[in-house]
Amino acid sequence: MEEENVNQPLLEKKKKYYGNCPGCKVEKDKELSEGQGVPFTKLFIVWMLVLCAALPISSLFPFLYFMVRDFNIAKTEADISSYSGYVGSAFMLGRCLTSLFWGTIADRIGRKPVIIIGIISVIIFNTLFGLSTSFWMAVIVRFLMGSLNCLLGPVKAYTTELFREEHQALGLSTVSAAWGIGLIIGPSLGGYLSQPVEKYPHIFPKDSFWDKFPYSLPNFVISALAFVVAIGCIWIPETLHNHNCSDEYIEDAKALENGNSGAGNENIQKNENLFLNWPLMLSIIAYCIFSLHDITYLEVFSLWAVSPQRLGGLNFTTDDVGNVLSISGLALIIYQLTIYSSVEKASGPISLARISSMLSIPLLQSYPFIALLSGLALYIVLSIFSILKNILSITIITGLLLLQNRAVEQHQRGAANGIAMTCMSLFNAIGPATGGTLLTWSQKRMDASFLPGTHMVFFVLNIVQALGLLTMFKPFLVEKKKMHTDQLH
Repeated sequence: MEEENVNQPLLEKKKKYYGNCPGCKVEKDKELSEGQGVPFTKLFIVWMLVLCAALPISSLFPFLYFMVRDFNIAKTEADISSYSGYVGSAFMLGRCLTSLFWGTIADRIGRKPVIIIGIISVIIFNTLFGLSTSFWMAVIVRFLMGSLNCLLGPVKAYTTELFREEHQALGLSTVSAAWGIGLIIGPSLGGYLSQPVEKYPHIFPKDSFWDKFPYSLPNFVISALAFVVAIGCIWIPETLHNHNCSDEYIEDAKALENGNSGAGNENIQKNENLFLNWPLMLSIIAYCIFSLHDITYLEVFSLWAVSPQRLGGLNFTTDDVGNVLSISGLALIIYQLTIYSSVEKASGPISLARISSMLSIPLLQSYPFIALLSGLALYIVLSIFSILKNILSITIITGLLLLQNRAVEQHQRGAANGIAMTCMSLFNAIGPATGGTLLTWSQKRMDASFLPGTHMVFFVLNIVQALGLLTMFKPFLVEKKKMHTDQLH
């Protein structure tokens, strides 16, 4: 009898949850929810948290060109794009400097309080950005918002811990899809709601508050959404284990979380050096390169679309940009809910990401030819290209997120995602400034013999895309040996 008890798996032998541990409560709920289908409530929680992180990053892009113009800091029209890039980069620079700190804090005090701090920072500083009256005020406010906006890293760790193993791929695809949709809906809101006095004079009278601060309305709307989400966060569960007990029981709880048996308990490492975890670090490098590409593309796309036709742009209004991005966002939602899961199961997230990266290169190099179209044909072709580009980008990011979070155990996921966010933010800080500068330079060489005008800026974007594609093959990208029952095909 004693021998049978010794040979029992840990999952049965140590099936003990601690009443004062929020992580154990989540694990118990996950165990009880076996066979209950897709947890839509949890998906909604993740969706809203990620939207709060993504919307402030991108909502300024459609009106940033006009906002910088109104600051009267640019000496020439072509220089506006460069100054716009600096404003866009300030957020990412701030986040780069603090992401690892917030990830470490999330591993010590929990995911939930760090998430709430991040949402509160959105409420305060996003509102102040809408009230900016000078270029330097805008840059400083964006930098402070980035420094305190610690949402995305802890949310990725939180998602991995919140879902049962069979739903982790869906949970992380929701993170990347919500992130991508937020980066699309944000510009849509910015396009529709900026300069309301000019667009909706019957609602917003001239010489009113909205005339004095023409770019405040989209920021107020996003801050209001963040306020509602902050209130809702009071009731979301904490997932970090916090035992007042011996190390042995802590390890048992981690083994329960990872679904390991007692026989595999020796594989648990208390404090693995994350910088020597090559599957993690190599996946972060690939993730950073694609994130650099995506944020630069978003900046270039928005500035290119509103630029005058004589500079190779489309001469769109902020409403036109909002329309195109809204269509892309709707298509991305449909793709994530109906198509992605089945395609990912058939080919695996990494193989699917490689294919998506290959397809993105010829698609992106075709963008400058869109400027030759006009009227309805222009809108249709641009919308199709935008839909395809965003779907391919989200597919790549989702595969890399799965790889990252499966490369570490629960007690280090906050720090691991903090490292990823630090590196990504550094690359993203470079992206908008570089994109704006590249677009300015390309618009000054419209008559060049080699890649004239905007052909050059999209060619440079493709170089980054090709580099990212290279990092997704061995020996640059390796998968973690099976830690629990995760497989990446």
